[in-house]
Amino acid sequence: MTKDLTQGSPLRLIIGFAAPLLAGMLFQQLYNLVDTMIVGRFLGVTALAGVGATGSINFLVLGFCMGICSGFAIPVAQRFGAKEESRMREFAANGAWLCAAFGLVLTVLTVVYCRDILTIMDTPEDCFEEADAYIGTIFAGIPFMLLYNLLSSYLRSLGDSKTPLFFLILSSALNVALDLTLILVIPMGVRGAALATVISQGISGILCLVWIGLKVPILHITREEWRVRASRLRELCAYGVPMGLQYSITAIGSVILQVAVNSLGSLAVAAVTAGSRVLGFLACPFDALGSTMATYGAQNVGASRYERLNRGLFASTALGFIYSVAAFAIAWFFGPSLTRLFVNGDSGAQLIELSQQYMVTTVLFYPLLTLVNVFRFTIQGMGFSSFAILAGVMEMVARSVVGLMLVPRMGFIGAALGGPLAWAFADAFLVPAYFKCRRMLMARAHHLHVTGEAQAGVQPK
Repeated sequence: MTKDLTQGSPLRLIIGFAAPLLAGMLFQQLYNLVDTMIVGRFLGVTALAGVGATGSINFLVLGFCMGICSGFAIPVAQRFGAKEESRMREFAANGAWLCAAFGLVLTVLTVVYCRDILTIMDTPEDCFEEADAYIGTIFAGIPFMLLYNLLSSYLRSLGDSKTPLFFLILSSALNVALDLTLILVIPMGVRGAALATVISQGISGILCLVWIGLKVPILHITREEWRVRASRLRELCAYGVPMGLQYSITAIGSVILQVAVNSLGSLAVAAVTAGSRVLGFLACPFDALGSTMATYGAQNVGASRYERLNRGLFASTALGFIYSVAAFAIAWFFGPSLTRLFVNGDSGAQLIELSQQYMVTTVLFYPLLTLVNVFRFTIQGMGFSSFAILAGVMEMVARSVVGLMLVPRMGFIGAALGGPLAWAFADAFLVPAYFKCRRMLMARAHHLHVTGEAQAGVQPK
């Protein structure tokens, strides 16, 4: 149930590892797609706007959770690459303790202050209650989301990207059934859509836990390995917290941009919501490449195979550029038809036109998104998670500029430029940062080699 990414063709390994990840992410997006389709078509544009108005704060909180889970898996992957199985399990155990603590604190804070957050974000009055019902339920399910993301990250750190996919397929089917039941049969409104997502993610996490217990003996943690170790907690936090903050800092800019979009009215919010759901699907290959490079980088650094880093990064970048062309064609030719999936026939052509404008503008700059994901996650896998915070700051600044300056002057088209400008700012930092990080690793390896030879009494050449 494990896969070694330190041997063989990087391109073949990346494609083989990323393909199940991509399928899993598509099913993950199916959660959002089904929610949005049913909400928009059966509950109306106001309900759709209520769900969409929570997108940035959703990303702010849940993005932090996903970031720390991914970060906690990096030392697990590195110890797996180094063949240090007991230390690997110690990191896995202490990562679980940290996740439990973060989950408790975040759930309490977000549920208690949910309405205050929506008020600060200037959520439109006509969709405020729908937004509160939806995001409040999502926040209450944070522990279930953490359970799945942590365990699936551990499985991927061992090279297994297929098992999480199987559980997502099953839970996605359950999500569809629950959506229909909790909205159409039991009229719970947008709260039912959120509850369906929470239950589905909870089942995915439980299935991952059962699978590890039955089929992944390398992760069977002993009582001694379960012991809380301060040194492990510090190292895990050094990886996980910067990755979580990267998402949250980025999301601060998204919140500012969301406030600007909210000021344009419910129609603009609904158009961005519908367009974002389509873009969520189109961006899945970039997310899959990023997650693949995090594991690829971590395993190869753990095995001291630094020469393979450039080869893997260039292969992933080429794949992303090729896909960007296909994604633009899909958005250009099929964007309006895809938007109609989320609205009923009475919503008018204006919403579809705005959504298409938002999608095409965003997808045009997908090569920049390729660089963001590939370079950022490679750097994180190499062990330089703190650099992710700086990249997140760059994205936050860009989105803040768009929200505070471009949207008031340019209106809706200004909002569409938020993502592309954020990617450009991040790339300006990430690309040179990668090469600096690689030089630092090579220098460190050379120093250890020379020190080792000196201690062994070998004369330097």
